[in-house]
Amino acid sequence: MDSTAPQDEQDATHGSTPSSDDLPRPAAVVVLAAGQGTRMRSATPKVLHRLAGRSMLGHAMTAARELDPAHLAVVVRHERDQVAAAARALEETAVVVDQDEIPGTGRAVQCALDALDARAHAAVAARLAETGDAGSDLGDGLQGSVVVLAGDIPLLDGAALGELLAAHHADGNAVTILTTELDDATGYGRIVREQGTGDVVAIVEHADATAEQRQIREINSSVYVFDAAVLRRGLGGLAADNAQGEVYLTDVVASARAEGGTVRALLSDDPMLVEGVNDRLALATLGAELNRRILADWMRAGVTVVDPATTWVDADVELAQDVTLLPGTQLHGATRVESGATIGPDTTLTDVEVGADATVARTHGSLSVIGDGATVGPFAYLRPNTRLGERGKIGAFVETKNSEIGAGSKVPHLSYVGDATIGEQSNIGAASVTVNYDGVHKHRTVIGSHARTGADNMFVAPVTVGDGAYTAAGSIITRDVPAGALGVSRSQQKNVDGWVERRRPGSAAAEAAARASSDGAVKDGLGAQAKRELAEHNALTGNVPGDVASPQSSESA
Repeated sequence: MDSTAPQDEQDATHGSTPSSDDLPRPAAVVVLAAGQGTRMRSATPKVLHRLAGRSMLGHAMTAARELDPAHLAVVVRHERDQVAAAARALEETAVVVDQDEIPGTGRAVQCALDALDARAHAAVAARLAETGDAGSDLGDGLQGSVVVLAGDIPLLDGAALGELLAAHHADGNAVTILTTELDDATGYGRIVREQGTGDVVAIVEHADATAEQRQIREINSSVYVFDAAVLRRGLGGLAADNAQGEVYLTDVVASARAEGGTVRALLSDDPMLVEGVNDRLALATLGAELNRRILADWMRAGVTVVDPATTWVDADVELAQDVTLLPGTQLHGATRVESGATIGPDTTLTDVEVGADATVARTHGSLSVIGDGATVGPFAYLRPNTRLGERGKIGAFVETKNSEIGAGSKVPHLSYVGDATIGEQSNIGAASVTVNYDGVHKHRTVIGSHARTGADNMFVAPVTVGDGAYTAAGSIITRDVPAGALGVSRSQQKNVDGWVERRRPGSAAAEAAARASSDGAVKDGLGAQAKRELAEHNALTGNVPGDVASPQSSESA
């Protein structure tokens, strides 16, 4: 950013972005979130539309918090309750201010300042009451610098606000404005400068600008720092005598200059940093740009992003050095990925913790924890409260929910594990299901450590399989299996010979069966299976093929 002060003053006061420890603490930050946003064509208030995992209001309040203001105020009007609730969810101590029916940014800030002044008076009154000076003057109200920003500028960050605040205090300005230049400034308020000094004379809204003023490329970003006293006096004299019939905050610039104050601008060379959102197209455009910047920051920090064009990472995601993100990866919410982990391809994680050196491929997961060195996927679904221990495995086509799978344990494929606890180093056979729901209540399955469960098992909860126990394939486990035991639950198999030829005559299966019978037939007409069973019987009884069995051997049979 470049200051509009003379060059020697720029070098002296605005060389580098100050650290947060060096910044003066603003008396207040006011976020304007009262607009209707009709061009969004949405039942959702404009400032609550989201990008990079946060609402636009969330981005504005996050930037504001980085200044550590004494007060954070949010001005609301349209869809008041939704916006107010969102503001308080983001910051419990936020001062929610209602704008009245008088339109315009000037009126919005005036309502906020009135509320903040009332708080300041109340604080002074309380102190005076403690000292016995209750009749003393309460003062004018809020004192110090007041930062004002629109709630629909999602790329604006705390660093930019900090630089603006530092310039304001370094130059001793009455008002400092954040500006940028656009090739096409249609619709924006123009910055009118004083010849020679470069100070700001006025901000003229597009609708009120002359043809000459509309040629100006420098525009107002709706981000300001005011001295509280200057702001209070300026707001007191505002009127709605303009083309829009609104009370403009920008008119405070003229009043500040009229009383001898200095008004300067800090020019940003990054127009998208201060670009606002008015419709869905702008939301998508800025969302893509914000994602590009987030990925660029992570790549500079040592994260490999194989295909930035298909990778999306929210603003609150945390990535360690040497993480690799493969194409089609989406990381949302408070997801955290530790060093050496590989995520993707085609993976979506929301509020998931991934341990060091873990691998997560083609997986959808939320509110889960994946341990160090674990592997998940492909085509796994981790529902909330899944915890996979270190070096554990959740394999292909496995769904988990509210379950803890211990270190080194594996659920390799085609299974559902819900409301379960699995110990360490156990293996769950393919096509296994923890049957956790009885139609009213959920019940828990517990499988111990070093257990081996067979394929196609149903664990009807509540049920426990002990440490070191086995279960046979195809079993329905309805009772506890003690440690070291084998749990078996299956009926005896029965084969009905000739069923296909009798019940499916003329089918391909019947023809194949007939050929097999013909190839294996003996002179007495026995099929191959019957022949094998007869041979086993003869071996047991000592009969010779073709002999007539004795009555005794018949009884034995």
